[in-house]
Amino acid sequence: MLTNAKIKEIQKLTEKSKARREAGLFVIEGPRMFIETPLEWIEEIYVTQRFLDNADSGLLGRAEGSSVDGDSTAGSVENSHSDYSTSIRASEMITWMNHEVVTEEQMKKLTDTVTPQGILCVVRQPSYTVEDIINHPGPRLIMILEDIQDPGNLGTIFRTAEGAGASGIIMTKGCADLFNPKVVRSTMGSIYRVPFFVTDDIEQTISLVKNAQIEVFAAHLKGEHFYDEIEYKDAAFLIGNEGRGLKDSTASLADTYIKIPMSGELESLNASMAAGILMYEHNRQIRIGHR
Repeated sequence: MLTNAKIKEIQKLTEKSKARREAGLFVIEGPRMFIETPLEWIEEIYVTQRFLDNADSGLLGRAEGSSVDGDSTAGSVENSHSDYSTSIRASEMITWMNHEVVTEEQMKKLTDTVTPQGILCVVRQPSYTVEDIINHPGPRLIMILEDIQDPGNLGTIFRTAEGAGASGIIMTKGCADLFNPKVVRSTMGSIYRVPFFVTDDIEQTISLVKNAQIEVFAAHLKGEHFYDEIEYKDAAFLIGNEGRGLKDSTASLADTYIKIPMSGELESLNASMAAGILMYEHNRQIRIGHR
């Protein structure tokens, strides 16, 4: 039985980064994220009877994915089929896993979304060391993020990092909480597959990266080279805060400043866009080199 004390505990995990950090847990919602989550990481599952009853009718899940994949009629139909399959798979998995059925009112109290999707899980946070990222096999691609505070930007960088084949992501403590529900949703599952490390000392961590023979590049307005004029192999890219960019002290730790060409009156791009351009240039060069 879901008690009021348990509801408050899960609400804290949803709302408070301190609670998540101290418990080593976070909350995910929806059938898509449930399926993406490694089963051994799942601590608790809460589901409504509506979700279990409606999965077979394909009435669930339109909220997930539709804003990402487009608004066209064809895209909506495709999303509907995808969400239907996802809901069916999730409901089938739940039947052989320990779970607790809760009321619609209780589910609304547990989630941070306007329209709950009927399934919520408490998940154990993964943990990595900087060595896990540095010692990644093959050509290494590392993103070093300083004080990225927008949840959407952070989540998008994780999602793009997985697509580009990044070795991992290093973050300062000034970055948004990776386990904030908004960040988790925007990663679209990449949070489970991209190693990460939160550093207390960015200078020391960058020193470790350099000692591993990984060249460090800073995306900077004072860059002397365009990003696509450099040959990359083992590379780490420094990306700064959305408003102020990199701190001078952090930028000075880079081996090379690079820049992305700009037309019009723009001085810089969105942090996640800039990160994506750099990661996929590294990806392109590695792919061409393998031909």
